[in-house]
This record gives sequence, structure tokens and C-alpha cells, in this order.
Amino acid sequence: MCMIAAMTVCLTLAASQTSDAADRLHAMAKSLSPVPPPPTNPTNAFALSPAAALFGQRLFFDPGLSRAGDVSCSTCHDPTLAFADGKQVAEGLNTGTINSPTILGAAHHRWLFLDGRADTLWSQALGPIENDLEMGSSRTDAVRHIAGNEILRAEYTALFGPLPDVENLDRFPVNARPGRPQWEAMGTEDQHAITSAFVNLGKAIEAYERLLQPGHSDFDRWVASIDAGTSSTELMSPAAHRGFGLFAGDAGCRQCHFGPMFSDLEFHDLALPPRDPAAAPLPGRGAGYELLRKREFAADGIWSAAPGSTKARRAAGARIGPEHWGSFRTPSLRNVAKTGPYMHAGQFETLSEVLAFYNTLDGQVRRHHHAESVLQPLNFTPDQLADLEAFLKALSGDPPAILLRKPRRSNGTEPPKSAE
Repeated sequence: MCMIAAMTVCLTLAASQTSDAADRLHAMAKSLSPVPPPPTNPTNAFALSPAAALFGQRLFFDPGLSRAGDVSCSTCHDPTLAFADGKQVAEGLNTGTINSPTILGAAHHRWLFLDGRADTLWSQALGPIENDLEMGSSRTDAVRHIAGNEILRAEYTALFGPLPDVENLDRFPVNARPGRPQWEAMGTEDQHAITSAFVNLGKAIEAYERLLQPGHSDFDRWVASIDAGTSSTELMSPAAHRGFGLFAGDAGCRQCHFGPMFSDLEFHDLALPPRDPAAAPLPGRGAGYELLRKREFAADGIWSAAPGSTKARRAAGARIGPEHWGSFRTPSLRNVAKTGPYMHAGQFETLSEVLAFYNTLDGQVRRHHHAESVLQPLNFTPDQLADLEAFLKALSGDPPAILLRKPRRSNGTEPPKSAE
């Protein structure tokens, strides 16, 4: 009888421990789902405007904003590729050096671009238009493109008021943008008028991009079942369930990938092997912060609708040290299975390659002593790596509504459904 009683106690303790472990895992899961609406952006008075989102959607797919008329925002953020581009590094008018991140959920990020050189979506949207590697145009020609298109002009003026008289090439010369002689020859008031209109384009694009949120995934559906009290384990594969256990436990992924966006939204140097060993190392956040503080369109600048807001003051309060040299923003893991190649320079083609790197850290190149010291080899078995990959694949969400994934019809007036 004593032996039976002891066995009963052992079984009861084991069941209790199993239940406690499941409760902890469920609590962890609920901290990761669902994705809430993106945070507000007081620096953009049009961020929540359905009309601005409609106009911004038109701009997003419009190659007329580029110098040669053949590159748009959707070139590097293709809706059929989860709003990434499937390439190692971005390719616009020329080949860049950085991988194109998905913009699904971009409105949740504190810092934009992988090096954090922008602090708002509207500021980020303006950069590629005047970047010679990307769209290669000028703000004056971008505004002229709007003015020369009946539909774009009508939608712009309904939102923001009259455009500058850009048909007057003496006042508004071709290719005029800061740093070029054409721009310096313009009057101060004309420069201000063009820049004001240009900023409005970025703010409309942000209004559209805020609607591009990560959709519900198998993981989210499982978490919803926990909330409903059913915990329907069939909503994820057994491998994905095991992989989540590893993700939340021994893999240590939560050090950098936590919260509903599966990201700490900050910057890390993983001492990744370079894609091109002969190329100069990329400075990442080390240079990105300096670019941010010099940026014409910073959140606390004159083009912000709320330069004194908490969001606007974030960049001024950031502290950047030597450890940020070579660091890049932690990506969201949502839709990660759809957004390869991976890492800031597309070093790895597949998720399996990414996990193989984390498993051994083979190929790390430590350029200075500030590289992440918390990163240790996983030393997982092949089966464990496969389970972890299965979980990452379970984070692939439903795509945005079809109307948000296509260029608007020329006479379209249907408003995108708000995600707010």
C-alpha cells in the first residue's frame, strides 16, 4: 500500500508539473498574439484618413514617381511576395547593399530602414524617391508627376489643397532636389512649396501602409483557441507545437523576438558572415543614427505635425555607442517563411540555413568586441531544428485584403478597410 501511495503521489506531482508547464507555455503564447492595431503616429495628421490611404495606395504602385518611370514602391515590396522582393538585396534603378524587408506590420516599428535612419513611415517613404539606387527622381519631378495626372492631381488637391505651379520650369526646374544646382537656383518660397507637397506624398503612403498588417496565422488561431478555453492543438502541426516549446525555452529566441511582432524593435550585431567578403562591412545603426539626426524629415522636425510628441522626441533621446556599429534592426518573425533571403544582406537563402547558422555560429566574423555576447550555439539535433522551422512557418499569416494588394483602378473610389 505504501508503494501504491508513493506512486500515486509521484503521478500527481508529474501531472501538476505538466499542467504548470502547459500554463506557462499558454501564457507565453498569449503574450505573442494577436497583433494589435499599430500605434498612433501624431506626426502625420493624415495617418488615419481613408482618403489619404486611397491616394497613398495609388502612389505605392505608381512607377511615375521614379526617374525612368519603371520603379515603384511595389518593386521592392511586392504584394505577391509578402511585400518583400525575394532578392538578396534591393534592386531599383541600381543594385543596393541591403535586403528589402517586408512592410507588413511596418507601422509597428519604432525605426524604419534596417539601419534605423528614419523614425516615421512617411519619412521612410520619401527616401527611395530621391535615392539614385532606388527610384532616382527628385521631389520637384515627383510633384510635377502628380500635377500632370488628372486623377492624381484631383485626389491630391481634395486632401491637401492646391499644388505649386510646377509647369513653370523657370521657377521649378527639372531634376531639382537638395544638393543639386537646379534646387539652389530656386527661390526659398518655391523650395518650401515643393517640399511641403512632397511631404504630403509620404504621409499619404504611410496612411496606406498602415493598413498592411500581418494576417492571422495558424499560431494566432491556436492562441485564440486557448483564449476560448478549447486549446485546439490541431490548429498547428505537432512539429510546430514542439518548435514553439523550443522557441519559448531552450532556443532563447525570446531574447530578441518577443511581443506580438516577434521583435524587440531594436538593433543587434550578430557578427554574421558577409555575403561578399571583399566588400566593406556595413555600418548599420552606427551610421543610421547619424543619418537620422541629420534627416530633413525627422519626426521632431519642421515637417512633423507633432514635433514635440513623445514619438518625435524618441530619436533625440536615443543613446548610440560603439556597440551599435554593424548592428541592424531585429526583423519581425511574422511571415518569415515567405520573406527570404534572410539577414540584412540576404546572406542566407532559406530558413534552414538561418537555423543552421544559429545552431553552430559557424562563419561568424567579429569585427569588434561589441558583437552580441548572449548569442550562443543552439547545438540542437536535426529533428529539433526541423521542429523550430515548423513553428516559424506557422507564423505565416493570411494576406491583406485583395483590394489592398493591387493598384487601384483608374476610377476606383472604394476605400481600403481600416485596420485601426
